[in-house]
Amino acid sequence: MAERSGPSRILACILVGLGAFLLAVAILIPTYTVGKLEKTPLDLEVTTIATGTGSVLDSASLLAGSAQVDTNVPLVSQRYVTTEEPSNSEVVTLQAGQTLLRTDKQGDTGLLNAIVDRSTIDRKTSMPTNDPVGTIQADADQPAQEVPRDGLQYKWPFNAEKKSYPYFDLNSRATQDIDFVEETEINGLKVYHYSQTIDPVDLSVAVGSPTDKLELPADAWGVPGGTLPVTMTRWYTNVRDVWVEPETGVVIRGQEQMHQYYARNQDRPEIDVLNVTLPFDEQTIESQIGQAKDGMDTINTFGRTVPIIAGVLGIIALIAGLVLGLRGGRSEAPAPTTGDDDVPPSQGGRHYEDSDAPTEQHDWTTDKTEEIPVTDPRRHDE
Repeated sequence: MAERSGPSRILACILVGLGAFLLAVAILIPTYTVGKLEKTPLDLEVTTIATGTGSVLDSASLLAGSAQVDTNVPLVSQRYVTTEEPSNSEVVTLQAGQTLLRTDKQGDTGLLNAIVDRSTIDRKTSMPTNDPVGTIQADADQPAQEVPRDGLQYKWPFNAEKKSYPYFDLNSRATQDIDFVEETEINGLKVYHYSQTIDPVDLSVAVGSPTDKLELPADAWGVPGGTLPVTMTRWYTNVRDVWVEPETGVVIRGQEQMHQYYARNQDRPEIDVLNVTLPFDEQTIESQIGQAKDGMDTINTFGRTVPIIAGVLGIIALIAGLVLGLRGGRSEAPAPTTGDDDVPPSQGGRHYEDSDAPTEQHDWTTDKTEEIPVTDPRRHDE
């Protein structure tokens, strides 16, 4: 038993050490690793497509002297978001190329709008840093303009809350709150619904494009006045709805009800430039759900599954080590031997019956010992 106590104690120490290590892992992974995972990827590449049918002003007809608004026009809005430099462990620069096309016309004649937007954001909060300042390029023949911003755009923060967030509207170049509406589900996935209403914005002030304020004859506008010049301003309104998976901040579904129009008074639209509702198509929604689930699985693996497994194994190893250590400490030592068993009879040891070994008798007068043979009493009887 004594020979086994050494290896048992070593194994017990190993198990206790392993248990303590696994328990430390279970505690540290959620607090450290998950924080590293809850950041916008540096290799983000997302395409979203929204489709709808609406009214569109034929700009060529307006300049030709007679405004023509086409109705029931099939429209497609496409946005392609990638990551660019500067990007590092704390920030990421997103570049979004956005186009709006009428699909009933071919080539450039169907292109209604094209914008390249760049913004550097915090990888965790998704809020713009303005370092460097974001840019917007709405005309391929003109350089991009620096446009500071202080609201969300393409992604919500991780662990989104049921509250209002500042949201930057690209068309008006302005930020206003987008409000939490409800918690709901899209294809079985929990999402938060946010909504934003943008009241009429004077685009000649917000953007300053040459076509945002025009002076044309009344006849060209299709209003009374004949050849008298009439100046009209381009206005913009929008109702934006966004559905977000809260754990990852991925936008699952988006929809915009955009209205741009010319008018002399913002409250009385006179010529529609664009009037359309554009929701994400089903393929985009499924793609966004897949992206969100991938992120959730990664976070849950390191935030829940691995810590639970490590914690359970750590407790088992710790208990096994303690039990083994206590049992090893109580191992029985060899039974002690008595002196009588090892001392020869000549030195006072035991004498067993029937033994033929001589006994010693001490002669105190001569200080000698003489051996007196032991006889068996039965022999005298014989």
